[in-house]
Amino acid sequence: MHLLLRSDSGVIDMNGSHLAIGVDFGASNIRTGVVYQSHVIDHAPPLATREFDEPEALIDAIARNVNELRSKHPGVEALGAGLPGFVDYHKGWVHHLTHVPSWSSIPLGRILEQKTSLPTVVDNRANCMAIAEWRCGAARGLQDAVFINLETGVGGAIVANGQLIRGSRHVAGEIGQTSLDWQGRMGGFGNPGAMEKYLGSQEIGNDARDAYEAAGVTKPASDCTLKALIAAGHQKDPVALELWQGIGRKLATSLANACWLLNPEAVVIGGTMTRGGELLFKPLRDHLFEMLSYPFKDHLMVLPAAFGRESGTIGAAALALEGEQMSV
Repeated sequence: MHLLLRSDSGVIDMNGSHLAIGVDFGASNIRTGVVYQSHVIDHAPPLATREFDEPEALIDAIARNVNELRSKHPGVEALGAGLPGFVDYHKGWVHHLTHVPSWSSIPLGRILEQKTSLPTVVDNRANCMAIAEWRCGAARGLQDAVFINLETGVGGAIVANGQLIRGSRHVAGEIGQTSLDWQGRMGGFGNPGAMEKYLGSQEIGNDARDAYEAAGVTKPASDCTLKALIAAGHQKDPVALELWQGIGRKLATSLANACWLLNPEAVVIGGTMTRGGELLFKPLRDHLFEMLSYPFKDHLMVLPAAFGRESGTIGAAALALEGEQMSV
């Protein structure tokens, strides 16, 4: 039988399909989906990360979602999970999650295999985004690219000379922990000026409230979210526009450091902040190109992630189908 599936992206030919489940584990929400090639063809209900006090309860909820999806899609062959922190890809071990308490030294790959009976790959969330965007998204066909994911925290990944760079302990690419200012805000690891202390969603909200108060305007927290700042920027609110200029300059500073070091062909940006469109990308491009000389900015592209919020799910599933993870 020749199987066709209708999805938001059109009709997909499923003949000879290889299906995997991808888990995109964010500090706020966890999205789980069945993936065919670069299409998420079905979703489980999202999980609110902070509603779970202990890792065990959250892992059980993730496993339930996976098993429910698998019961609907018996052709699923593997499971992949991307998490926002320090992950040993080869051992399936979570060392530490940067914005999720109590998650440290957990053999997540082995646990999920036991609970789902699926071969399981565990990796850093930004690496999963990079895999999706590099292989079939915004950076397709490129050999050198930097990827950054802007959410509650700031994650990053590097492709150099046609390879995902993992580092000696599999945790390379953490651009969110690099410094904007050696005397700046203290990061979570004794690192002053840590980028995510300026560009995490909560930090941006705090800075927005301070900026409005300095302008003589009192705003509740609900009017200082990224969604609210995007709307205010489109409405030409002067405080919001100035905030977006500052966000662009801070992001450009970190990315300029990465460009000087790695000389990429492209910088690919994902996460909630990209919904601001040119509110983010125009000041980012303007400031970034001011900070780079000709050989570094020649042909450099600054691109939004092609798959948006689905990048992590697609990338995690792609890694799972490869089956490269060493046995635990």
